[in-house]
Amino acid sequence: MRLGTTSYIYPSDIITNVRNLAGHTQDIELVIFEMDDRWESLPSESEIDELIYLAARYDMTYTVHLPLNVCLADHNPSISKTIKVITKTQRLKPFAYICHLESSELAASSHVSIWERQSIKSLEILLDVIGDPSKLCVENLESQAPSLLDHITDSLPVSHCIDIGHFWKKGLDPMPYLQRWLPKTRVMHIHGFEGKDHQSLAVVNSSRLDPVVDILNKHFRGVVTLEVFNEKDFLESVESFWNSLERNMRQTALARRISVGPTLKKTHRK
Repeated sequence: MRLGTTSYIYPSDIITNVRNLAGHTQDIELVIFEMDDRWESLPSESEIDELIYLAARYDMTYTVHLPLNVCLADHNPSISKTIKVITKTQRLKPFAYICHLESSELAASSHVSIWERQSIKSLEILLDVIGDPSKLCVENLESQAPSLLDHITDSLPVSHCIDIGHFWKKGLDPMPYLQRWLPKTRVMHIHGFEGKDHQSLAVVNSSRLDPVVDILNKHFRGVVTLEVFNEKDFLESVESFWNSLERNMRQTALARRISVGPTLKKTHRK
């Protein structure tokens, strides 16, 4: 398991954030959320060179969050923007590309077959560009029923990006989905929810956080992204995550001692 965060912890561009975060995180999610025709959100070629250097020096990986303003479930999405991001960042050899399956034309819940067909068509185009299908990760959204993704990931060799915070925001227990989706999951997003999304994990009760951290520690070898967007929330989330891990390890050690029982000492007579 590699613990990471986003490239918008400090109110600056991607390269400045990566410079500041290098050595303090194992993975950085490059958030290229909004793309206009000027491509101003994309790193330059010299910045790509520096990102490659920093990753090698600090043993970091990158995940790339693909643009949000491209509705991949539309009849005719502006998919060229997404392809541009993929091709621009390929030299970084990202661990994963994260995408949302949204539509500006129809609701997934009421037009399931159309939404699904158009989503699969877009994903197939992106798979051809990426090459390794497992690197394309479909993220669950709080606005959609999680079950909508099951047929998508059964039909295509794509991976899951499980967003734990979206389950909490939707009022759902993430554990059944973790158990079902984990074998096909490459990236995990986790963040708190208290009135609004993407808050520090410090706002999450340990009874909700600890079972998630426990299953990740025992069964997940991908990237866990603390998906927050300021330094305070990042530092608090790191502390909360490691505190949760420590509680789980103490519980495991205690359970082992109880299962073994007391050690009986033998006495020897001369």
